[in-house]
Amino acid sequence: MLINVLLTLWFYTAHGQGKPCSYPVIKHGRLYYSYRGYFPARVHQQFVYSCDHHFVPPSQRSWDHLTCTAEGWSPEEPCLRQCIFNYLENGHTPHREEKYLQGETVRVRCYEGYSLQNDQNTMTCTESGWSPPPRCIRVKTCSKSNIRIENGFLSESTFTYPLNKQTEYKCKPGYVTADGKTSGLITCLKNGWSAQPVCIKSCDRPVFEKARVKSDGTWFRLNDRLDYECVDGYENRDGRTTGSIVCGQDGWSDKAACYVKKVKSCALPPELPNGKRKEIHKEEYAHNEVVEYACNPKFLMKGSHKIQCVDGEWTALPVCIEEERTCGNIPDLDHGDVKPSVPPYHHGDSVEFSCREAFTMIGPRFITCISGEWTQPPQCIATDQLRKCKGSILFPPEGRPAHKIEYDHNTNRSYQCRGKSERKHSICINGEWDPKVDCKEEAKIQLCPPPPQVPNACDMTTTVNYQDGEKISILCKENYLIQDAEEIVCKGGRWQSIPRCIEKIGCSQPPQLDHGTINSSSSAEERREIHEQRLYAHGTKLSYTCEEGFEISENNVIICHMGKWSSPPQCVGLPCGLPPYIQNGVISHKKDSYQYGEEVTYDCDEGFGTDGPASIRCLGGEWSRPQDCISTNCVNLPTFEDAVLTDREKDFYRSGEKVAFKCLSYYQLDGSNTIQCIKSKWIGRPACRDVSCGNPPQVENAIIHNQKSRYQSDERARYECIGNYDLFGEMEVVCLNGTWTEPPQCKDSQGKCGPPPPIDNGYITSLLKSVYPTGSIVEYRCQAYYELRGNRNVVCRNGEWSQLPKCLEACTVSEETMRKHHIQLRWKHDKKIYSKTEDTIEFMCRYGYRELTPKHTFRATCREGKVVYPRCG
Repeated sequence: MLINVLLTLWFYTAHGQGKPCSYPVIKHGRLYYSYRGYFPARVHQQFVYSCDHHFVPPSQRSWDHLTCTAEGWSPEEPCLRQCIFNYLENGHTPHREEKYLQGETVRVRCYEGYSLQNDQNTMTCTESGWSPPPRCIRVKTCSKSNIRIENGFLSESTFTYPLNKQTEYKCKPGYVTADGKTSGLITCLKNGWSAQPVCIKSCDRPVFEKARVKSDGTWFRLNDRLDYECVDGYENRDGRTTGSIVCGQDGWSDKAACYVKKVKSCALPPELPNGKRKEIHKEEYAHNEVVEYACNPKFLMKGSHKIQCVDGEWTALPVCIEEERTCGNIPDLDHGDVKPSVPPYHHGDSVEFSCREAFTMIGPRFITCISGEWTQPPQCIATDQLRKCKGSILFPPEGRPAHKIEYDHNTNRSYQCRGKSERKHSICINGEWDPKVDCKEEAKIQLCPPPPQVPNACDMTTTVNYQDGEKISILCKENYLIQDAEEIVCKGGRWQSIPRCIEKIGCSQPPQLDHGTINSSSSAEERREIHEQRLYAHGTKLSYTCEEGFEISENNVIICHMGKWSSPPQCVGLPCGLPPYIQNGVISHKKDSYQYGEEVTYDCDEGFGTDGPASIRCLGGEWSRPQDCISTNCVNLPTFEDAVLTDREKDFYRSGEKVAFKCLSYYQLDGSNTIQCIKSKWIGRPACRDVSCGNPPQVENAIIHNQKSRYQSDERARYECIGNYDLFGEMEVVCLNGTWTEPPQCKDSQGKCGPPPPIDNGYITSLLKSVYPTGSIVEYRCQAYYELRGNRNVVCRNGEWSQLPKCLEACTVSEETMRKHHIQLRWKHDKKIYSKTEDTIEFMCRYGYRELTPKHTFRATCREGKVVYPRCG
């Protein structure tokens, strides 16, 4: 029978049927019949199963097949939870019962004011049922009585609001919300209303009479202050040109009105250092009269170039600062020359061009150096190549239509637009009219108001309006730096490109330079500060010097700019000449010069070597110190207590040469048996380990034959029991690498058992011994597919073993036997099925046959390897 079982397992494997499946444990389900005798089952076998209440197969049928596959049982989850949705507490129930499988989700609708647990709107079918349960619970609401709005009210008539509901509130006339609106929104949240609405007193923007306001706001809060200034020639009731009004409970505190005032004239305008006035000098200047200034060459104007007489006082002067930037070479002019001039060319310097004979100049004759850049130079065009300008229908006729006439370069023509009394003039410049001939209504050029006061910039107090295109250069106060463009430009009635004046940021410690230090010609106290933690002002310049053997790679100066140092230079090592000579050593591939950091390596003569690195490096004009080439032979061979030389000793050994040793008696080699000569030094030692044993362990009631004080590895010692004592265990112990094996015992043999008897189709799990002391236990096991009956453990008591177990034979059912009886397995066809004793096997008649034996015989029981088959005919 055992041979049949093994052959069957071999058959499955050899024919690629895969690993058989063990008996399935179905969670929330069971097989229709136990089938335990049919397992393990082979691949593709199927078994009928059903699921517990509330659980169904994935097919949702009342039963289904469980199939053995190469990967295991399929389906992996035979039974899934089936959830019924037929009622929703406090919510909308479906019209008819709905069924969902484990893992599926359904969306539900609760009544208003109710929600599923945790504000969910879906339920999921899980192994334990619906999650969350089908029950809608009341959610938080907000009441109109829970909120009071001072100077406002809720605009809706509803009294109760559900969670997340928004509602509008309105402010009373004369009051607004925090963002200036007449109404706002609040939301009902879990903890009540989202916020306490606020309606605050407000004032609308007032109407100003002969005054300008300094704010763009359209509404103002309670106690807000609104500053204004009077237009030129006007003052308020307090006799001032500026004032303020405050928003109160009853509106604005005063009327923002200005009235005509009496003004004073000004004396001579002040002198401008490094500049001059453009106007003719007068003894007295009227109120609002303007004076213009210009800086001398090499100086750049910062601030407005105009000052104004305001009620007897002049507004602030501009500043002329020296412009360090100069202009480079004068640009070349094709077919033209420049009048002789001597560089350098500073800010404000001009040079004059002229064209050669037969060429005409187009553009300005002079170019000017402005902040290090030349203005646009003119062009010299061949006179006979100058383009003519086409006439215009706007020109008066000259015998023939003017628009059919062409005009030479530099021709001046006048014309008059319809409905206008004044005449316009235009000049032909190389084929283009300047200005363009046009009668379109010109857009009114808007003036710019007085320039804005840039924060942290020098004051500009003028009240003069500026023409389109005029520029003002901004000057920041001390310790402030201008950002963006340095000039503001009047364009379309507004000032463009307004810069910022930001505070200058100092720098921390300057960057360290390899092989370099910061150069300072200051006092010892200041030099010490350089190495201490300190802050360097914006614009600070520091220079570096290099150590001996190094030179600076570029500009040695760094500059602090807004908290950051400019990129530092590098100290580059100087090259080296020929490497130094050493005795018994040479250098291959010599060169005349070597770069900093370059290495060369010495090759020592045979029998010589260096006691350290054989390379030297170029270190800024000098070589590092080389190692000497010394003899590398070894002498004086070392001796060892546990090993001896295998060959004859020599007078000396060359570097790299190895010498072999062998271990003495009682020692064993445990690693290398050689030492090596490395550059005049012996490296290593023979690895000999003592593997001998001392006296064998003493055993009570025993003697040792031919006992010695020391034993070599693998030597044995034999024990013999004395008197009436028996030996238990091995009679010999062995010396194994310095350790004795386990010794035997000499005990009284009375009441002992002999070897345990064998059983059919079974075996003992432990090694057999000749004698077992009383109380000893041995374990029996059965061969595969045999069932053990009785206690698997037997005990030695007073020289006898307790009752032995039995191994009951398994039953085998084959296709051949069932074919002869015209029967088959009730639930599944199979060629060979192994069943244990007492297992039940169910049969049924094949199609077309009827039962010949009683009904109960079709449920056969396996009894000690035999089964009685039913018959069909």
